[in-house]
Amino acid sequence: MSPWIWLVIGIVLVIIEAATAGLTTIWFAGGALAGLILSLLGVSPAVQIFAAIAVSVVLLLATRPAVKKLMDHKVIRTNAESLIGTTVRITEEIDNVRGTGAADANGQEWTARSADGRVIPAGQQATVREIRGVKLIVE
Repeated sequence: MSPWIWLVIGIVLVIIEAATAGLTTIWFAGGALAGLILSLLGVSPAVQIFAAIAVSVVLLLATRPAVKKLMDHKVIRTNAESLIGTTVRITEEIDNVRGTGAADANGQEWTARSADGRVIPAGQQATVREIRGVKLIVE
């Protein structure tokens, strides 16, 4: 095969990788590089193709787990979800039966309900267990 074919394949794979940034084609670009090198050395097309496939598979199996671990970032909760597990101050008595209750979370007033149904007096601290719509569920 012509070295130009391997070069075009490699460039296309690198462009796809750059566009997706998901580490999906970079290993195959390495295989195309191996094919390019063998093509420049005058090796038969069958060996070039076999080497390109073999190098791609070896790169994929050898590096993907390590790269995936490095890129696997913990999800950082944002906005309201970040309140779950935090302590809030009860500003209005929480009574699920009467449908009353409010809490101050990071300077914002939220409607609040008790997770277990008990009454929580104003002025106490509570922990946010979940958020249902616009209500903090606390205990």
